[in-house]
Amino acid sequence: MYSPDNTDNNSIAATAAVPFGTTLAKHGLNLTRAKTTTLQVNVGFLCNQACLHCHFEAGPLRTEAMDAETVGQVLHLARKFQFQCIDITGGAPEMNPHLADLLAGFSPLAPRLMLRSNLTAMADDHQNMLIDLCKKLRVVIVASFPSLNEAQADAQRGQGIFSKSLVTLQKLNSLGYGQQGSGLELNLVSNPAGAFLPAAQEQTEKRFREVLQKRWGIVFNNLFTFANVPLGRFYQWLVRSGNFDKYMEKLTAAFNPCAIDGLMCRTLISVSWDGYLYDCDFNQAVGLYLGRQKTHISELAELPKPGTTVAVADHCYTCTAGAGFT
Repeated sequence: MYSPDNTDNNSIAATAAVPFGTTLAKHGLNLTRAKTTTLQVNVGFLCNQACLHCHFEAGPLRTEAMDAETVGQVLHLARKFQFQCIDITGGAPEMNPHLADLLAGFSPLAPRLMLRSNLTAMADDHQNMLIDLCKKLRVVIVASFPSLNEAQADAQRGQGIFSKSLVTLQKLNSLGYGQQGSGLELNLVSNPAGAFLPAAQEQTEKRFREVLQKRWGIVFNNLFTFANVPLGRFYQWLVRSGNFDKYMEKLTAAFNPCAIDGLMCRTLISVSWDGYLYDCDFNQAVGLYLGRQKTHISELAELPKPGTTVAVADHCYTCTAGAGFT
C-alpha cells in the first residue's frame, strides 16, 4: 500500500493502513512545536556511499549541493537567531566544498556544533585538514556505524565500508575523540540492516562498547539506535523485497504516545541544500515544507512559534516507534 508523492526529488511517501494523523487523534494528541533550539543544515545529497537505508537516495551521482550563496544565507540565519545546537548533515557533508566555511562560521554561534559523518567520507588523507578543524572547533562527530558484523555492514553500505569505518574511528580516537575527559565527543548511530526495528538502545550500546574496545581498541561516548525511515532507497527495497506492508505494520504497532514530547521536529528547523525550510530532515525527503508552507531562509522573519502545528505524514511512525527518534 503506497502512493507516489509529487516532490522535487522524486522520493516516495510511505502510506500506512491507519494514517499517522488518525493515530494521533485517537490518543488525543496534536503534534505541535515547542521553542526552536536546533538548526539542522543539509548541505546536499552527494555522497561517496549509496546506503540501502538512505531516505534521500544520496550517492555518488547526486548533484544537489549547497552553494556559496546559500551558505552565506544559512550563516546569516544562525547569527540572527540564537540556537543551542547546529547540526550539519547530508549526503556526506564532507563532500561539500563549503563545509569548512560552515564549521568555522557556525562555531561561535552555538554551544553545540554537530557533524554527521558516514566515516568513510573523512577517511582519505586529503580530509586531514577537515578532521583537524573539527578537533580545533570541538565539533561533535555523529558517525554512522550500523553493525558489528562486517558482512551486514557492507551489504547495507557498500563493499569494504566496514573496514574503512574502523580505520577512521581509530584515527579519531588517536586525536582524542571519544576519549574520556578529552571534551571531543564521538557518538555512533546504528540502524537495522533489514525490515525490522532496532534492539533496545542500552543493550546495543553495551555490546558495541565491549566488542569495539576488545577487538579494535575503539572507544566512543554514546550510541543511538534508530529505526530506518520507509522513504527513498529503503522504501524501494521494502517494496522489491515484499516487506513494505509488514514493516509499516511494525512501525504502527510500536507507536508510543510518550515519544511525542521528545521528537526532534518540535524543537528543530531543517534547512535543505537549496535553502528551503522543513520541520525535519525526513519531511525534507518528501518535500513536506515547514508548516506545509514553502518558505526560503531569506524570507524567514522569525522562528516558528511554540504551538505551531508540525507537518506530519505516515513516515512519522518511524520517529514514534518504541523509544522514539530524537
